[in-house]
Amino acid sequence: MRRIMGPLAIAFLIMLPAVSAPAAELAIEMRLVNEQGVGERIGQITAADSPYGLILTPRLGSLPPGIHGFHVHQHADCGHALAGGKPAAALAAGGHYDPAKTDRHAGPYGDGHLGDLPALYVDGKGSAATPVLAPRLKTADLRGRSLMIHAGGDNYSDLPEKLGGGGGRIACGSVAP
Repeated sequence: MRRIMGPLAIAFLIMLPAVSAPAAELAIEMRLVNEQGVGERIGQITAADSPYGLILTPRLGSLPPGIHGFHVHQHADCGHALAGGKPAAALAAGGHYDPAKTDRHAGPYGDGHLGDLPALYVDGKGSAATPVLAPRLKTADLRGRSLMIHAGGDNYSDLPEKLGGGGGRIACGSVAP
């Protein structure tokens, strides 16, 4: 009996990491936004930790086709706010998440805003399902923040336009603290 228990105990210990607590995962509901506030639900993005960073897997519809700027913003609030006396879509989310106060838009692999994510691809039918990898983030970084999808692409530079020229905010999802 003792000879059997030894190998079984070793096998159990080897397998323990595989059955221990799963990696952190969040499901973030995404909604269209405009100057009047938060609109219809368009799907969700699943955020999961991996050994290589944060994997964001969209399951979204009702978006304009093409490449879109995609970011983590400072606050978990997708509501509109005033900018220059006029309502602006999802402005309550604040700016790009930048805990190191770099004040630089350098992309997901650069040393600027931590909230810079790889661009989000939306197919010709308005659906987004291609995962992206944010190597400098973890699910814990999303707590108390929001995910934002912008109209138009993002060149990860402040030139020729500030914040990569990504355009207005068109969809947002907030993550509770």
